[in-house]
Amino acid sequence: MRANLWSCVAAVAITALVTAAESDKPAKTAGKKRKADEAFAKVEDRPGLPRVLLIGDSISIGYTVAVQQLLKDKANVHRNAGNAGPTTNGLKNLRSWLGDSPWDVIHFNWGLHDLKYISAENDALADPKLPTSRQQVPLQEYEKNLRELVKQLQATGAKLIWCSTTPVPAGSQGRVAADEVRYNEAAARVMREARVEINDLCSHARAKLPDIQLPANVHFSPEGSRYLAEKVAAEIEKQLPGR
Repeated sequence: MRANLWSCVAAVAITALVTAAESDKPAKTAGKKRKADEAFAKVEDRPGLPRVLLIGDSISIGYTVAVQQLLKDKANVHRNAGNAGPTTNGLKNLRSWLGDSPWDVIHFNWGLHDLKYISAENDALADPKLPTSRQQVPLQEYEKNLRELVKQLQATGAKLIWCSTTPVPAGSQGRVAADEVRYNEAAARVMREARVEINDLCSHARAKLPDIQLPANVHFSPEGSRYLAEKVAAEIEKQLPGR
């Protein structure tokens, strides 16, 4: 009976993440609000600890709290408000996400929203096979946007960590399997040229993908998000001041 109860709870949380990934708008249902409250709760900085900023979409929302727990005595870990969405959204909102306080480390990613297909008519999520569909941010524009975003991030003086986009499996709604490979290759070019550290979360996820990713879905189980968080926390810890 207890096992069934926990399965239901996990299913509700996963559903909220899946829905949130397709929209940059704040969640409205009670289930989504609880998830957002947890990941977006205000962080009260502990004096003497470095400040870390996570920037990303619903994949990062899924691992935010676990990263905060793993680094609780080592860093004050914040995240951007809402879903970072595509790079175009980052260009519009990055300055407000950075705020006025200094950051020691910024761990960031864009990609899953850039490579997804939307309708040319109304920008809604669309079947990639339809002639009226287009990728939200084409590859060339994605690379150009990343260069500008990196330039703005470097101006903060923080240590930067680029997080590669996690795998897109076959059957994912509005996406084409393995498109993340091309987008990650473009991102890697930008990061190497800018000498930005790379957290290859894609390879880390791929090593256990059948066990941690939801079927035909870009999202992860609670255990999968925890697995991703361990890698993210470890890469951040390497870049903390004094390490």
